[in-house]
Amino acid sequence: MDRVRLVAQRGQEMRGLLAAALAWTAAAGPAGQAAFVGLYILACVAFLPGSVLTLGAGAAFGLWRGFLLVSVASTLGACAAMLVGRFLLRDWVARRLAAFPAFEAVKGAVAAEGWKVVALTRLSPVLPFSLLNYAYGLTDVGFKEYALASWVGMMPGTLLFVYLGAAAGEVARSGSQGRSPAEWAFLAAGLGATALAAWLVGKKAKAALAARVEV
Repeated sequence: MDRVRLVAQRGQEMRGLLAAALAWTAAAGPAGQAAFVGLYILACVAFLPGSVLTLGAGAAFGLWRGFLLVSVASTLGACAAMLVGRFLLRDWVARRLAAFPAFEAVKGAVAAEGWKVVALTRLSPVLPFSLLNYAYGLTDVGFKEYALASWVGMMPGTLLFVYLGAAAGEVARSGSQGRSPAEWAFLAAGLGATALAAWLVGKKAKAALAARVEV
């Protein structure tokens, strides 16, 4: 029980620090935006959940600025982790991947089809996001192909999570009385359409990936 309470306490502390950091980045202009990108890259390399930062970007920066920042930051973070996995922590990553038999199938598919498999695994992940970044360091994919395929493949999920964060931010700022029923309906419809589009893209990607990789 003591360990559970300690973990819960540390989790609350981390959420508090993250909220404070996001509030500062939103208020600090270009310097804050650059700091957010740096924080996101660090999270990717350190195996921290980027989804929290993605939601926070929507709340702090709004939909389109948040989407642009996360799209750039997540791609840079994925590239940084891939390079670390390829040149610095190759043996350690290989040991971690031993628990994921699906990776060998992905590795073989990448050797055959390169960037296409990278893009598909971004749309329909077969490994946790942070580990997948490192895992690609052990494949034969070229850096430029990896970066471009990751950037494009992560866009639908990024848009969905940033939209969720932006919607939550709007609700928090305006309150339940700040919008008309039509505005709430428009917000809900936009969220539903974004979620549906992301789901459909992910479903198509999963089918295409299954045709190339037995996972």
